[in-house]
Amino acid sequence: MDVNSLEMNSLVTLLVAVLVFLLPWADRRICRRMRLNLEGGLSENPDADRLLRLRQRLLVFGFLVYLLVFAWLVFFSRDAAGNYTVHVAPLEDVKNAFSTPTGFTGWFRTLFTEGVASAFSQISIVRPEDLSQFYLNVMIFVPIGYLLPYVFRWFRTRVRVRPVLFCLLLSFLVENIQLISRRGMYDFDDIISNTLGGWIGQLLYIAVGYVVTHPGWRKDLREYRSWKRRARSSTLFPYTRKSGMFRSTLRGSDQGEVCDFYVNRLGFRLLQQLNRRESGDVVFLFEMGKTQVQVICSFRETVPAKQYLTLYATRLSAVRRRLESNGIRPGDYRRDPCTGQRMLRFTGPDHVCVEIIEAD
Repeated sequence: MDVNSLEMNSLVTLLVAVLVFLLPWADRRICRRMRLNLEGGLSENPDADRLLRLRQRLLVFGFLVYLLVFAWLVFFSRDAAGNYTVHVAPLEDVKNAFSTPTGFTGWFRTLFTEGVASAFSQISIVRPEDLSQFYLNVMIFVPIGYLLPYVFRWFRTRVRVRPVLFCLLLSFLVENIQLISRRGMYDFDDIISNTLGGWIGQLLYIAVGYVVTHPGWRKDLREYRSWKRRARSSTLFPYTRKSGMFRSTLRGSDQGEVCDFYVNRLGFRLLQQLNRRESGDVVFLFEMGKTQVQVICSFRETVPAKQYLTLYATRLSAVRRRLESNGIRPGDYRRDPCTGQRMLRFTGPDHVCVEIIEAD
């Protein structure tokens, strides 16, 4: 089958349509039947961790299968060419695929003077194969832009930027490999059309994939927009765009126990240790990523009966296994009453109740 044929374009279009609309519907339906929570909350199935890991592996496997199909389309379905050409004029083929009696300048004049119907009636397609090639280059990148945020958490956290940027870099890599292997043609139009396809796939994930698997998105969006309107006139919001670090302050008693718990068991880095001569206090500052924990070991003040430290982490099931291997026995999974996310709770030194909430 010719990669530029109508049959190939129809096949790729059907694949994209099935992927975009069937995958999230089937995913949500299967997870509901198996009592799995796709929104990060507590699942009713006691074997949820294993099943969610299996789901993730199946999604990764499906993504790799599509990459193999993609590699066949752009490399192995073509023979190496003896004379290789490089085409860098942007959108020249698309422009040459159409013909108008007055040229594109006259066509735009007709569009604004005589209306849309009259302007489009003057367009004739003289090179449909160029349009077919451009369309195929767009469509084969739509699943990549769609699956990247659907499968991988890293792309979901910056869904408006990372998928389309990855598609741009991937397209650039493909064109350079084609230049070296002489399979296909190095065409700047391909980079434009591939990036456009990745951007369309990214938007389809937001509009279809996320919406289907997160039925409460409307309520969350309304609340976010309402908060942002109010926050624009608040004191801190306009000035906190580049701030992300937060610090919790706790009281401690045994310095050795404090260091062992936060450094050896939880994995924080001891950033600073201050000895206050005037008061005799010892202040520890621990850091992990953008999270800081300050523990003040004082001989004059008593430790409160209850202290709380709230942390966020991805892959809570893996965190649980690491905690158990370091001698910490967290209780059963709980549901955070504020966010609905899963969380673990355990007790540290000096009556510190540590809560780890699963992040999106």
